[in-house]
Amino acid sequence: MYWYILTPLDVLLFRDAKPFTPGERAWAGGIFPPHGHTLAGALRGVLDSKDLKMRGPFLCYEKELYFPRPLSYFKDERLIPVPWLKETDPEHPTQFMLWDESLPAPLVQREKKDSNPKKSDERLYLSSQVVLKILNNEPLKEEDWQLRDGEEKPWKVESRSHNAIAPGTRQVKDADGYFVENAVRLQPGWSLAIALEQKIPHTPTTLQLGGEGHRVLVEACDGLGKQWEEIQKISKRNFDWGKRAIAYLITPGVFEHPKKFRQSKLQARCRPWPWEWELKENGTPNGGPLVSVATDRAVPISGRIRDKDQKSIPAPQVFAAPPGSCYYLERPQSLFQDNPNAQRWQNLGYSELLWMAYKKNN
Repeated sequence: MYWYILTPLDVLLFRDAKPFTPGERAWAGGIFPPHGHTLAGALRGVLDSKDLKMRGPFLCYEKELYFPRPLSYFKDERLIPVPWLKETDPEHPTQFMLWDESLPAPLVQREKKDSNPKKSDERLYLSSQVVLKILNNEPLKEEDWQLRDGEEKPWKVESRSHNAIAPGTRQVKDADGYFVENAVRLQPGWSLAIALEQKIPHTPTTLQLGGEGHRVLVEACDGLGKQWEEIQKISKRNFDWGKRAIAYLITPGVFEHPKKFRQSKLQARCRPWPWEWELKENGTPNGGPLVSVATDRAVPISGRIRDKDQKSIPAPQVFAAPPGSCYYLERPQSLFQDNPNAQRWQNLGYSELLWMAYKKNN
């Protein structure tokens, strides 16, 4: 694959998936990093092929890949599902815990620590070197979690007001209304990184990305490919290990499944974990591989499709699992999305997973 760095030449504007009309909603919320649909629409203007296959977007700091912090960690300690902790530490207080086994098992700490960590001092994104340590089950040091100089939050939000004054008055036009839009400005040294199977014909070049014509500088960067290959190699080794593992989601995860709904009609349904991974029922070995889930609020995504008249219309809204979500499994299991003929979402950068081998001593 060909790797590229996208460096903003100004602020970037990305609206969320909520319907918006000036005058009806005062704030136009922004999202960052941008979704795969947004990048795909921009890239199709410079690619010869319309069959886009992309990985990312990821954050990049001084030509090093960065990934969202795994949600399976509290401070520097990895959380453990109650059933697994009962096996390794039978004296732990969780041995008396009961829960609804039709839901993912609770996640707990092995040792009680400060319940109010200073989140502002911790990284929201981890460098590829730290992620390699996690995949290799190497012990992490305190500095691996703490911010270094220049590693503040990768971007800041700038609020900008929009209005129009009615002629001969000092009042805002009712038709246009008044609204505030959030713009994103990346901090110095930070950029976006993507990988494409198609080569961009001429680089460096500029690309319009997001709203109001703001542009990014696109440059090739082969060094990112070497980092990615090393991470993928360790991830595959952990998958092939075949024992307890944790799947680590590094881009928004779209897990759809057609379910019968209302008189046998099919309706797409989304949930925080893949439909192929059924929960382990009542702790019996005959259940599915999924034991527990560490996730957060869903990410709404709205793309566009073409109707029968080939007109572009809004697509049904989809809710994705946020990057950083982690899935505890009794054994690794591939997904239907891994089939080359079923990678509609993955080709736009969604649902990218890395695998961690779970061992009792980490």
